[in-house]
Amino acid sequence: MSEVVTTPTHCPYCALQCGMSLRPATTTAEADGWPVEVVDRTDFPVNRGALCGKGRTAPAVLSSRVRLTEPLVRCPDTGALRPATWEEALAAVADGLRRTRAAHGPDAVGVFGGGGLTNEKAYTLGKFARLVLGTSQIDYNGRFCMSSAAAAHTRAFGLDRGLPFPLEDVPRTGCVILVGSNLAETMPPALRYLTELKENGGKLIVVDPRRTRTAEQADLHLAPRPGTDLALALGLLHLVVAEGRTDEAFIRDRTQGWEAARAGAMAHWPELVERITGVPVPLLRDAMRMFCDAENGMVLTARGPEQQSKGTDTVGAWINLCLATGRAGRPLSGYGCLTGQGNGQGGREHGQKADQLPGYRKLDDPAAREHVARVWGVEPESLPAPGRSAYELLDALGGDVRSLLVMASNPVVSAPRAAHVEERLRSLDFLAVADVVLSETAALADVVLPVTQWAEETGTMTNLEGRVLLRQRAITPPPGVRSDLDVLHALAGLLGWEKGFPTDPEEVFDELRRASAGGPADYSGISYRRIREEDGVFWPCPDLTGSAGPEGVHPGTPRLFLDRFATPDGRARFAAVVHREAAEETDEAYPIVLTTGRVVAHYQSGAQTRRVDELNAAAPGSFVELHPRLAERLGVAEGERVAVVSRRGRSVVPARITAAIRPDTVFMPFHWAGEGRANTLTNPALDPVSRMPEFKVCAVRLERERPSA
Repeated sequence: MSEVVTTPTHCPYCALQCGMSLRPATTTAEADGWPVEVVDRTDFPVNRGALCGKGRTAPAVLSSRVRLTEPLVRCPDTGALRPATWEEALAAVADGLRRTRAAHGPDAVGVFGGGGLTNEKAYTLGKFARLVLGTSQIDYNGRFCMSSAAAAHTRAFGLDRGLPFPLEDVPRTGCVILVGSNLAETMPPALRYLTELKENGGKLIVVDPRRTRTAEQADLHLAPRPGTDLALALGLLHLVVAEGRTDEAFIRDRTQGWEAARAGAMAHWPELVERITGVPVPLLRDAMRMFCDAENGMVLTARGPEQQSKGTDTVGAWINLCLATGRAGRPLSGYGCLTGQGNGQGGREHGQKADQLPGYRKLDDPAAREHVARVWGVEPESLPAPGRSAYELLDALGGDVRSLLVMASNPVVSAPRAAHVEERLRSLDFLAVADVVLSETAALADVVLPVTQWAEETGTMTNLEGRVLLRQRAITPPPGVRSDLDVLHALAGLLGWEKGFPTDPEEVFDELRRASAGGPADYSGISYRRIREEDGVFWPCPDLTGSAGPEGVHPGTPRLFLDRFATPDGRARFAAVVHREAAEETDEAYPIVLTTGRVVAHYQSGAQTRRVDELNAAAPGSFVELHPRLAERLGVAEGERVAVVSRRGRSVVPARITAAIRPDTVFMPFHWAGEGRANTLTNPALDPVSRMPEFKVCAVRLERERPSA
C-alpha cells in the first residue's frame, strides 16, 4: 500500500496560525464534500498538535457546496447576480473602476482589504491601489482589530510587533495580567500556555467584565465596567508608586517621560478607581501585589481595552505599568498584544493600511517613499498621500468614494454602525468583491470574483508572535476559481500595467523582501526555504549575506528590546495619560452598557464558520447575555426574545441569563447578520490616534419583544 502524502500547512483562522497537515479525504470526509481532512502536526511549536473545532472543520469551507465556484455579475434588467465568465467579470471590474477614475479622479476609487490575506496578497493589493489605481483610499479590516495596541506599542517602544517574545515564554514568567481576552474561546490552543504558567507556580490575573471560561482559570478575576480599563491600569500604577514597588534603576536607565506618567497615575487613587470601575480596592491591592511579587511579569491585552475611543491611551497605561516595574526589555517580561486575525500582523506591515508602505514604513516619510518607489520602478512623488482609516473610508462611500474593491472582508457584518455601512455600500456607483463565499457584503456587489482558499494556494502569514510562516498548497482549486494574485495581475493588465504584478507567490515574496529591507518590519533575510526548515522565522530578519557571506545569515529575532528599545535613543517612552469616559455613557434612555465579542464556534463575521454544519449546530445564532438581577428587573426569561436598542439601531435576539456578567452590562457576539447583527448597535466613535472604533462599549436599553397576535 502506498504511503498517504500529507502537506504541512496552517489553520486559516486566527493569529495563532496553528500548524496542521492535510491529506486526501477519507470516504467519510468525501461524503461531506471535503476534498481533504486535517491531520495533527505535533512538531509545530505554537500549538503542538492541538486544534480547536474551527481548525479541525476548516476543510468544510473548501467544499463546492458552500463556496463560490464561478464569477457573478449583476444583471441590469433583473437586479440579480448571474453567472459570468472570468473575462466578462474582470472586464466589468476594470470598466467600473476606470469609469469612476475618469469621472471623479483616482481618490474616488477605494480599496478595502482583509487581515486574512497572505503577506503576498496584502502587499500586492497595496501596490495595486497606489500604482494602478493611484488612490490614497485604501485600508483594511485589521484597523478594527489591534490598531490601538499597534499605536501604543510604537509610541512606547518605537516598534510594533504583537508579541515581542514567543509564546513559549509565557509559561515561564511569574505573573500574567490578561486584559480583555477570552483565550478559551477565541484561541483555545493558546490556553495551554496559561495552564502551564499555573503548573509552573506562576499567577494569572484576568481583567474582563464577564466571568468567562478563561477568567475561571485565573487566580484573580477583576471585572471592571466596560470602558474603564484605563482607570484600572492607572489605579494599579498608583498603588505601585504608593507602596514603593517601582524599579527606579530601570526607569532611570531605560525610559523617559516617567514624571508625567507618574503624575497621571497619582491622580487616580484607589477609592476613585473603585467608583469608576466597580473593582473593590482590596482586589486592586491584591492584583498589584501579585504582579509585583513575581520576579518577572507580562501584560497581554486583546480587543477589550483596545476597541475603545481611548484604546491607544488605555494600552499605553498598561505599558506604563510594565515599564514602572521593570517588566519590559528583559527576559520573560513585557507587554504584548494578542493579535486576532490570521494575518492581522503581516497585513498591517506591508501596505494595506492607509498610512503605511511595505516593511512597516510610513507613507509620509520621504525616505520610505524613495525606497519603495525604487523597488517598484516609479518616482516617489507618484505615490499618493495617506488616506482615510477603515471606518472613515466606509463612511465616505457614495460620497467622495464612488467605487470600491473589497478583498477578504465582510464589513456589512463586522463594521461598527453596520446598518449605516450597508447603506453606504448600496449607494456606490460600483462595488466589486473578491471572496471565497457569498458573504453579506458580496451579495451587494455588482461583480463577485471567486478566489482560492488557504489549502489551494501557497503564501506566507505572520502570526501573533511575529513568526513568518508558510501555508502550502495541498489541493488544486476547483475550475472557475482563481487566486487573488491572478485577479490583481489581470486587472492591472486591463488598466494598463502589463508588468509588475506577478502571480507566483514566491516571486511576490522576493519582491516584498526587497521592499521591506531596512524597514522596521524587515523580511529581507527570510525565504520560503528558511521558513520550511525553521518552523517559521521571526522578523526583523535583515539579509546579511551580501556583506557577511553565508555565515552571516541573520537568525531572526524571537525576542525584541532586550538590549535597547527601537526608539532613536533606545529608551522606552512612558505615556502621559489620564482616564476619560467612553464616547457614549449610559443615561436614563439607554441605561445599560453593551459589550461585544466572540464565541468558540465562530470566527469574525462568521462568513465561513456559519457555513460549517458542525459549528453552526454548536452556535446557531446570536443572543444577549444578561445578569439575573437585570433579567428580573426587566421581566425577561431565559430564551425570551429581547430587543437590544442603541442610538444607531435595534437587534432582536434570545436572552441568555447568567451570573457570569456584571448586572449593569450585557454581551452580544458579533458573528451574525440579520436581526441579530450586534454591530447594528455599536458606536463608530474613533480613537484619535489609532482610528479604532469603540466596539467594546456603547449605551443600550433592553425591551421585551412580545409575540405578535
